Amino acid sequence: MESQFAVLVPIAAVWLAAGVLADGLPGLDRACALRRRSGWLLVLTLTGLTLTAAVLGAGLLSPGGATADRAAAALDLAALPALVVAACGVRRVHRLWSGAGAFATAPDTPASHGLRAAAAHPLIGLPLQVTGLLTVPAVITASGSDLFARPGVTGPAITVGAVAVLAVGIRHALRHNRFAERIRRPAATERRRTPVTGQPEPAVHRSTPIVSRPAPTVGRSEPASARPARALHV
Repeated sequence: MESQFAVLVPIAAVWLAAGVLADGLPGLDRACALRRRSGWLLVLTLTGLTLTAAVLGAGLLSPGGATADRAAAALDLAALPALVVAACGVRRVHRLWSGAGAFATAPDTPASHGLRAAAAHPLIGLPLQVTGLLTVPAVITASGSDLFARPGVTGPAITVGAVAVLAVGIRHALRHNRFAERIRRPAATERRRTPVTGQPEPAVHRSTPIVSRPAPTVGRSEPASARPARALHV
């Protein structure tokens, strides 16, 4: 039992440390600090995956009742979120580390909202924290405590764990949406300020000037000088 406990404690410590580190990434406002912490997170994640895979592989190859087999059986619950970390989390953490490196040329360069939104993505923090949470019952069982073997404890413990996982997931989703909204807000403002080009100008209807013409002279007498002279009869 002590050897099983000695195997599971480092694994749980690595996963819990990775979960705590991932939870604090979106709060960093400097690109240099974000790159440094994401590098630490990448190392812890790869270490946790390596240790978990080693214990599970040793459990498959060892006979029943051996220390490796009992440790692997205790990590059955944590295997599924660890698989999600390997499939999605590692790639996203590495992308975050590379993206922060492009802005970390100066120590005081602020972290953009895009980097902080990527750090707050649920597929980074949630699988790590769920994996660390599920290693705690394995460590408690390996320590020799019969806490989960008591009647009336297993059901409430499962309920509390499910509620905790749901609360952590909702928190990550809300935080990611808040940072994503900060990205969309300046873009919408810029679109409103930019004039729309490429549209044809509206046709301007110009009215033709009306030239006033003199009215024809109707019934007006001509001047006397313009009349022909009449013959005089004597």
